[in-house]
Amino acid sequence: MSKTTVICFANNKGGSGKSTTCCNVGYGMALEGKKVLLIDGDMQMNLTLSFFDDETSLALAKNGKNLYTAVKEERELTPFILSTGYEGLDLIPSSTLMSGIEFELFTKWQRELILRQALKKIKESGKYDFILIDAPPTLGCWVMNIMCASDQLIIPVEASPWGLFGIANMFEFYEQVQRIAPDLQLMGIVVTKVNERKNYVKQTMETLAAIPDVRLFKTYIRTDSTVEWSQDNSKPVMAYKKSSRAAQEYFELAKEVLNYANR
Repeated sequence: MSKTTVICFANNKGGSGKSTTCCNVGYGMALEGKKVLLIDGDMQMNLTLSFFDDETSLALAKNGKNLYTAVKEERELTPFILSTGYEGLDLIPSSTLMSGIEFELFTKWQRELILRQALKKIKESGKYDFILIDAPPTLGCWVMNIMCASDQLIIPVEASPWGLFGIANMFEFYEQVQRIAPDLQLMGIVVTKVNERKNYVKQTMETLAAIPDVRLFKTYIRTDSTVEWSQDNSKPVMAYKKSSRAAQEYFELAKEVLNYANR
């Protein structure tokens, strides 16, 4: 029985590329022969929409076969798993009702550990090598749930003048979560949406590289219109256009994550 590693992608700053990175790292892992389960923890449903069209995604949001229902009813997650249609890659979809998840968690006992308990059977089964969770851009009880259920945290940061905004809050929140889940480790920061023609990119990179005891991934993701086109077609960028720059960069990032996860 193989050990399942749970990795969450979180940043309290919106627009950091969390969903896109989670989607494409998961797909890249599957290309490398790993069995991967993706979990969409965001009410915006971007991870779900990365694999299913709008109509299908909305139907999943309404029919109860989604993460919101599972958490609200404190159910084990296995019945909510869907095939993405790609070998070795499954998904638990989200719902727009996730906007009310904080209210649902408020009255529950050990509310910070609801998702960890819901994942327990899947994780212990060893069916998947990796479980990747896309977190919403907030810092509350639900994101704490996601981080408490994870072994590793990856923080995507957008290379923009506002990209570093709130990163200190993210580190502070991570330290708070470690009091409840001391085994949670920060795998590192990955820089996304890099436009090398902009002067602030170098400054962003240097600032992140100077943070003590925090890994900055060697692979960074440059801006590429192929990403938007792949999203519009509800496909990972590597499935949409394997030869694109973004596809190659995300594949390298997936291999880098695998390398660090196996250490």
